[in-house]
Amino acid sequence: MSRGGQQRIPRPPSVRAGDPAPWADLPSDGRRFTLDAIRARLAALPPVGEARELVSGSVAAAVLVPLFEVGGEAHVVLTKRPDTMPSHQGEIAFPGGKFEAGVDRDLRDTALREAREEIGLDPASVELVAQLEGLSTVASKFVITPFVGFLPGRPDLTPDEREVVRVIEVPLAELMDDDVYREELWESIRPEFFPEGLGVHFYELADETVWGATARILTGFLGHLVAGT
Repeated sequence: MSRGGQQRIPRPPSVRAGDPAPWADLPSDGRRFTLDAIRARLAALPPVGEARELVSGSVAAAVLVPLFEVGGEAHVVLTKRPDTMPSHQGEIAFPGGKFEAGVDRDLRDTALREAREEIGLDPASVELVAQLEGLSTVASKFVITPFVGFLPGRPDLTPDEREVVRVIEVPLAELMDDDVYREELWESIRPEFFPEGLGVHFYELADETVWGATARILTGFLGHLVAGT
């Protein structure tokens, strides 16, 4: 069965297969996590520093990685951006956006505020449990800080149709399925930033493709969960 969606992916002419997934050697049971297990793994995260700005004039931003548990299995909440957005049209993303001075006290506030505005997630229902390693984007000029948030159960969400056309709830184990994840090695069009090329991550869901910064965050997060197992 064909997987993936209609996301616009600007592949260069030369593409090579990347590394196997960090969880490639794990059995399916080793790819399932409860929130308690994730909490324990995140407690072992080393302190993270600020992401390095790659492009002058980049803007600070934050995203929320919302997790909830159903039947002993953790799920993540993702959103699909409308084709009318000024950037990253039609892409799958975490709730998030730019830091607003005078509105947000810090980037944690940014992640929670944007999740409320985009999908109607009550900040009071979110337990922020970890800050993940940040990353910088070149084309859109963001310095993104991700935060992991636990939800008490499957959320009742109300997406803002101006910013979100679809909410997607995916078990983490599905993201780690052998038929879902892959890495591609791209020749970089900006060798000053990526002289050895760029590893680009993909998650081919049943009808959508997760890639770009969202897939990079997911891969780092999932890689930490399976490290040492």
